[in-house]
Amino acid sequence: MNIPSDLKYTKDHEWVKIEGDTAIVGITDFAQGELGDIVYVDVDTLDDTVEKDEVFGSVEAVKTVSDLFMPLSGEVIEFNEELEDEPELVNKDPYGKGWMIKLTISDDSQIADLLDAQTYQDLIGG
Repeated sequence: MNIPSDLKYTKDHEWVKIEGDTAIVGITDFAQGELGDIVYVDVDTLDDTVEKDEVFGSVEAVKTVSDLFMPLSGEVIEFNEELEDEPELVNKDPYGKGWMIKLTISDDSQIADLLDAQTYQDLIGG
């Protein structure tokens, strides 16, 4: 199980990479493994401001559809368009080419609420 220590995590299995006032978001290796083969990533919140814990999109696997939750409040400024043609990047490289959105963080005090790698590993029983 791959849980990079330089990232933050949510109880909903999103990962977050903080770069100044921007955050890059995707789903964890654990989440993609539980979902199975991902066939579609839907993000319809581009250029919208979305509050923490609200749904910013969904990911569709062969057997299920799962909502994606905002780890931090902010404006969705970019969607990984490569996922339109290659949604399987989420399975192959969840922390790299499989990233989903970038957002401008509107309340950086919320970063403290995110989980570190060890806490996330404990959460999933790793």
